[in-house]
Amino acid sequence: MDLTKKHCVPCEGGIPPFTQRKARQYLKNAQGWELVDDDKKIEKEFTFKNFVEAIDFVNNVAEIAEREDHHPDLFIHAYKKLRITLSTHAIGGLSENDFILAAKIDALEAR
Repeated sequence: MDLTKKHCVPCEGGIPPFTQRKARQYLKNAQGWELVDDDKKIEKEFTFKNFVEAIDFVNNVAEIAEREDHHPDLFIHAYKKLRITLSTHAIGGLSENDFILAAKIDALEAR
């Protein structure tokens, strides 16, 4: 399942979030991502050479998030570490959108 070829679908609520089982299925395709917050979110930590490299990556993530209209929580700490957390706020849990964005972020990292 190549999620980098898919696009996020606007979510205004009204659909159930992924079950733990479904989230774990999708997680198999999201290397390094972990289920957190009672399986309502996925999270991954990235480490860069320096602060500027971390900021450059954040800017690239922001461009993808804007295109997909699905926005992660971003936390830079220890000057060169970035924690990205994804969830679909409108449904209070995970949806395919979160895994699509995770795949596209991972593709950025691979460049």
